[in-house]
Amino acid sequence: MHTVKTLEKIKTEILKDTTTHAEFKEKYLGTKGIVTLAFKDISEIDKKDRAEYGKSINELKNISTDILEKKKIQESKTTTNEKIDPTAPFDINTPADMLPKILDLKGSKHPLHKEVEIFADIFKDMGFDILESRQIDDDYHMFESLNFPKGHPARDMYDTFWTEDGFVLPAHTSTMQNRALKKFGPPPIRVVLPGRCFRNEATDASHEHTFYQIEGIYVDKGISFANMQATIKTFLEAYLEKELEIKIQPAFYPFTEPDCEFIISCPFCDKTGCSTCNHSGWIELMGCGMIHPNVLKQGGIDPDIYSGFAWGFGVDRLTMIKLGIKDIRHLRDSNLNFLRQF
Repeated sequence: MHTVKTLEKIKTEILKDTTTHAEFKEKYLGTKGIVTLAFKDISEIDKKDRAEYGKSINELKNISTDILEKKKIQESKTTTNEKIDPTAPFDINTPADMLPKILDLKGSKHPLHKEVEIFADIFKDMGFDILESRQIDDDYHMFESLNFPKGHPARDMYDTFWTEDGFVLPAHTSTMQNRALKKFGPPPIRVVLPGRCFRNEATDASHEHTFYQIEGIYVDKGISFANMQATIKTFLEAYLEKELEIKIQPAFYPFTEPDCEFIISCPFCDKTGCSTCNHSGWIELMGCGMIHPNVLKQGGIDPDIYSGFAWGFGVDRLTMIKLGIKDIRHLRDSNLNFLRQF
């Protein structure tokens, strides 16, 4: 049991204590702390000594509380000074004479973002509006509005990420078609839809779970397959800065009919064969086709009056082709040695 004399000894100990805030709090003011237990002893003290004991124990508590607060403030200052700034282009071990050189370094845009801006500028020059895609969406815009009714087997083509409350991470920028038709209608509608996409698949040199796409749609009276080929060819020649030969081959997409894969002559070897085109002379570049009447109806467009086409291509893939990047994973590795090349 504590006495006034033992409290004096505790006071001396407290004033000399060098433990951390957390250790001090537990040692003296915790549920089993020295000061806390000393308070409980007051009922055991003789009545004639109880007033003096109470005065001493209250003083001890106040001293402990003040010291605890000072330790908290001191540790807060120390922690703040030692916090890592992830935006700083150097670490605390950088020699002082190196800092001016490091601080003179300027950041740059990521190559993917650079290419998206180039794409957007080309399409704007061609008369297209720009509408950025979303990074989370719902089943209706991902599937139903694009002619994928519930239970449709084509839904299995997309290894999608779902949230617990039923939302989906877009597996393609086609999720924006319905919104674009409603936003920019009535026709003529000319809009491109850049955005980030997500698919639950294994990664390798040519596949990533996260990537960028650009969707495009053109709707008006009398729009034909020939208009689609001419539009896409014009864009690609402007981007690759080279005249191209084109051809198409059959494909399947529930939201277009007819559907095709758009293929271009290799802009690097002029069809003689190289590593970029797998020595075939041709590069399969994107999916496209005439917008399905059901998709037009979902967007409030009468398919008996209007027709249109849509296309979608991978920004990462086209960027890799143009810049000669061999592994898609480099685009998201945050490797400064790689990124500084561009």
